[in-house]
Amino acid sequence: MPYKPLNLSTPVPILSWANHELGHQEIKMAKNTASLPFVFKHVALMPDVHLGKGALVGSVIATKEAIIPAAVGVDIGCGMAAIKTAYTADQLEGKLKKIRLDIEAAIPVGFNQNKDTDKTVDNWQGWQQFKDLHPGVQHLESKAMKQMGSLGGGNHFIEVCLDTENSVWLMLHSGSRNIGNMLAQCHISTAKELTRLANTQLPDSDLAYFVQGTPEFAAYWRDLQWAQNYARFNREAMMARFKRIIEKHLAGGKQAKPLLEVNCHHNYAEQEVHFGEEVYVTRKGAVRAREQDYGIIPGSMGAKSFIIKGKGNAHSYCSCSHGAGRLMSRNKAKENFSLDDLLEQTQGVECRKDTGILDEIPGAYKPIEQVMANQSDLVEVVATLKQVVCVKG
Repeated sequence: MPYKPLNLSTPVPILSWANHELGHQEIKMAKNTASLPFVFKHVALMPDVHLGKGALVGSVIATKEAIIPAAVGVDIGCGMAAIKTAYTADQLEGKLKKIRLDIEAAIPVGFNQNKDTDKTVDNWQGWQQFKDLHPGVQHLESKAMKQMGSLGGGNHFIEVCLDTENSVWLMLHSGSRNIGNMLAQCHISTAKELTRLANTQLPDSDLAYFVQGTPEFAAYWRDLQWAQNYARFNREAMMARFKRIIEKHLAGGKQAKPLLEVNCHHNYAEQEVHFGEEVYVTRKGAVRAREQDYGIIPGSMGAKSFIIKGKGNAHSYCSCSHGAGRLMSRNKAKENFSLDDLLEQTQGVECRKDTGILDEIPGAYKPIEQVMANQSDLVEVVATLKQVVCVKG
């Protein structure tokens, strides 16, 4: 589906790939973002767009000489990782529950962390820069090290999937854990304080920003890149453990080289060139989809997911959606669905079947097929996956 410009009076246009009408609050949030003086060219809304904090989740914002910390969000570098294995569906038969239990034993979820750090984590070069991070997180180094290689909570997950040719894929969704959250909160507070001291009028205090060339901008950008690297390596550390578990059950512990590996952020900012100009691109719930870029667009825990390749659509700032997008809030999902609904909607998936994950029920998300149809001009599908094991955060 090609984009449609929203019929709104804003300093820069808002281009939308969503086929649904935005609600009042969503329109207000989009207008607020598009009204900022440093926003470049236009704001792009992905097919899975929905309410966020400050800026919409599923929005791509290009800015000149400024950046908005809350638009990146608190889970800096949150994203996806997937590998295609040489294993096939028949090798999984009778092993799904054991695999799930082994994943849950090897990879901490929720607020849990590792008891000890392994050699790979200890050797991550990012620890050398920890002393340069914001003073507000200096006491968190030990915790950050122990959380490296852990999943977190909310909509984070680990899945064993099958594609349409019955090949086994490993997929997971996670970010920068507590350290990314704390770094973001420190810088968001600083941005809000600068706004207050300068008496700058903003349509929403969560759109407080840093100006390029200031010490505050430089400090945020340094910490942002560090947290994005942490998030990427966190996924690598989990995937290595996950892969070993699968090798134990399907190949007697023998290592096998992945046929394809993908690791992509969907909550982050980078310096890029668009329409011939260097800008800061913030993807808040969006994946980079330059021509030939591989990416991952997951559905809910009972729906299909997609490995994609970007088409490099300039109007989306070479971006695509990061998932199905929520249809209802977590509280609303708990009010509207029962355990019986969860059992029905996750039929055929080896996963937890309790009320503790009702807020992640497939019915709380938009239909992923519609989301994919809306971005046929942004991506091509490389593989269609369906989970057989799902471990939730």
